[in-house]
Amino acid sequence: MRLADSCAIIGGVRKPDTKQGSAIVTFAAVIVIIYGLQMGKALLVPFLIAAFLALITVRPMMWMQRRRVPSVLAAVVIVITIMLILAMVGTILGSSIADFTAALPAYQARLDIIVAGFLSFVADHIDGVNSMQNIGDMIDPGWAMRLVANILNNLKDVLTNTFLIIFTMIFMLLEVSTVSTKVRAAFGRSAESLAGPRVFLANLGRYLGIKTLISVVTGICAGFLTWSLGLDFPLLWGMLAFLLNYVPTIGSIIAAVPAVLLALVQLGPGAAGATALGFAAINVVFGNILEPRVMGYGVGLSPLIVFIGLVFWGFIFGPVGMLLSVPLTMTLKLGLESDERTRWVAILIGSERDAQHALTSVVTEKS
Repeated sequence: MRLADSCAIIGGVRKPDTKQGSAIVTFAAVIVIIYGLQMGKALLVPFLIAAFLALITVRPMMWMQRRRVPSVLAAVVIVITIMLILAMVGTILGSSIADFTAALPAYQARLDIIVAGFLSFVADHIDGVNSMQNIGDMIDPGWAMRLVANILNNLKDVLTNTFLIIFTMIFMLLEVSTVSTKVRAAFGRSAESLAGPRVFLANLGRYLGIKTLISVVTGICAGFLTWSLGLDFPLLWGMLAFLLNYVPTIGSIIAAVPAVLLALVQLGPGAAGATALGFAAINVVFGNILEPRVMGYGVGLSPLIVFIGLVFWGFIFGPVGMLLSVPLTMTLKLGLESDERTRWVAILIGSERDAQHALTSVVTEKS
């Protein structure tokens, strides 16, 4: 036994385990970071939206630069286009959300009556059902509508920082062509060492661009579907389908449920069934058939991690965190992959294909 350990034991003080202490410090650091992100979300959320828009528009900007368009002029053209789109989105959200919020109590009251009547019918005609009243007390059919109203109101509040978002996006786009040179000069890295992050950002930008185009088409189809059926606020349902298409797995369901409930309240069971079938067809065609074919690759994340990331980033940043959960989790995975000590975490949260590739690499090195 070493002298220092013997003295510590004699003195009644045991030398702490280095690994255990490191784990405690790491856990405490993660908690502090999460708390800091939550406290700073008023500033971070506009920055994230600006980065999201910059990743989408960097390809058109580079295309214009290759055709001898000056960087400043290309950035101005892109920013003006984005401003027009955001102005249109803000106008649609502002007027539609105000009208929907005002009509929400009437819709909810009518929905409560329909649900109560259905439960009463089931209790009267099916033997052995004695607890339908208790079930009815637990069901809150207006929850989905209130959730949608809260999400859209939060997004509308975010869009009030339009100028901060736009100016941040301008400076990001202007820095695109010089960032690799600055990183090499500052940290002494070679061009080969930056190949991984460059490929990741290119794939992330491609993913976001394709996802945005598919989301736009999804929103247009959803808006046309609800308009053709005669639902109130078709622009709102189209906008909701566009936004929530960024949310993996459950986004399309969240977008469809309030529209189906409104169709039930406003037009009856037949229109509600038609709305549900229409949304299901749209999501199958674009989400399960067209999107995988166009992208040609997945997001590189485990489906469980995609869902956990949705909850985690939504907890930190609210609705914007839910919309950007996949890009944020992919960026976190890249950061974990860059360090040998945390690469195992990146493999665990990655897809099965990534795990097989890592296993193949280990076998090849051993052989």
